[in-house]
Amino acid sequence: MTEHQVGTREEWLRARKELLEREKELTHRSDELARQRRELPWVRVDKEYRFETDAGTKTLAELFHGRSQLLAYHFMFGPEYTAGCPVCSSGADTFDGAVPHLKARDVTFLCVSRAPLQRLQAYERRMGWTFPWVSSLGSDFNFDFEVSHTEEELAQFLKGDVPPVVAQLAAACGTDPAGYLAEAPGLSAFVLSDGVVYHTYSTYARGLEIMLGFYPLLDRVPEGRNEDSEEFWIRRHDEYETARAAGTG
Repeated sequence: MTEHQVGTREEWLRARKELLEREKELTHRSDELARQRRELPWVRVDKEYRFETDAGTKTLAELFHGRSQLLAYHFMFGPEYTAGCPVCSSGADTFDGAVPHLKARDVTFLCVSRAPLQRLQAYERRMGWTFPWVSSLGSDFNFDFEVSHTEEELAQFLKGDVPPVVAQLAAACGTDPAGYLAEAPGLSAFVLSDGVVYHTYSTYARGLEIMLGFYPLLDRVPEGRNEDSEEFWIRRHDEYETARAAGTG
């Protein structure tokens, strides 16, 4: 027998209307935050970054591909990884569908990682994706936008007990915790105006939940995200069946 509160349709409707008012308030606050993001000052990008792409070496300005706005998702796939981060990969399953709609609004979307381009291409084929993905290996781009870290920066954190989930994700990427934590996810926005590139916005950590389209959906079912257990459940989309068969997912 269910332990959750059970009521009549009328009771549900009354509670739902009360909740709807709070949802509307949240939507209005989100609209205001979006306006404030657009009003952030722009920062000129003077450093000459170079990226390896499917079409050869490109500058940051050339990555705009004729558009005035660029969204770059910093995908966790470091030089020591043999496969991309499972969490980044779960979000990337939705990127292909977004690309044509962003293009229609003068926005180029791509992913950028420090792994060699050939490894990124092979992983993209495995996952069945087609969105643009470039390698920043050899440049300061990831470091300058705070998504790659040196051994010195990580030393203090690695002195303590590394959470089990970090070890799990590191193993899934074919590296150790130090190699895994050398990378972090992020989303950065840029604009190209009169031939000059400006950095306009970046977000990290929970600010990236917008990239994980399944989370808002889980927030609307009875059990929610159901992440109270210590087991980390997210897998690459081609690994869930194997995990279930092994009793680990």
